[in-house]
Amino acid sequence: MNKLLFSIAATMLLVACGRSEGEPAQVPVEIRSGIEHGEFERLLKKYVDEKGLIDYGAWKQSKADSEALAAYLAQYARAEGELAEGNEKAAALTNAYNAFTIQSILSGYPLESIWRLQEPFKGKRHQVGGREVSLDDIEHAALVPLIGYQAHGVLVCAARSCPPLQRFAYTAEKFEEQVAIAYRAWLEREDLNKFLPEEKRVEISAIFVWFAGDFEKAGGIPKVLERYAPEGVQSFAASGEYE
Repeated sequence: MNKLLFSIAATMLLVACGRSEGEPAQVPVEIRSGIEHGEFERLLKKYVDEKGLIDYGAWKQSKADSEALAAYLAQYARAEGELAEGNEKAAALTNAYNAFTIQSILSGYPLESIWRLQEPFKGKRHQVGGREVSLDDIEHAALVPLIGYQAHGVLVCAARSCPPLQRFAYTAEKFEEQVAIAYRAWLEREDLNKFLPEEKRVEISAIFVWFAGDFEKAGGIPKVLERYAPEGVQSFAASGEYE
């Protein structure tokens, strides 16, 4: 099974998340109500394993499933109709970001890194709500303002520190529950995060540092860790008494 887990340096991801002078400004992202996510969930269950790794090789070889992903994403291009709000918008934005990322990687597969693609996060090439938007637009101009720190536990950014991709599509009805599932699955992975009470030390994803401001708005990193950390270390995680 050809699986690819992209690993990129923290400094490179920081470049992706920031905006330098001369770069295009982020644009508002509007999602129309009524997007159906069932087909995306079918694809995730078929090609994503329990660790969140995608079998890009098999997906690339399936013309039918590549076209199914394109058809799913075509729903986002609609410029008319009632706007999605609240959890419906949050779920749609999350799925759009993840699906567009997967589609971009499939378009260039095989490749060693998502950075082999031209402007993978800042390129305004994705059709949403009648305009071309970037992944950064979806994340920073739409999803983070809507759900804050929760966004950082549900988006696949193709980096080693990122949360593993879940094998389900997000929905309005289950969004809060699904966010909790994603965060707990991420923090329970000892290869991605470590809680070491005896050493008074934690080793958590650099995402918590890169987006510290978003976590501070939710009460701080210890507060978020208390909510989602593995059983047995919640009190330690909440104490903040560690390196």
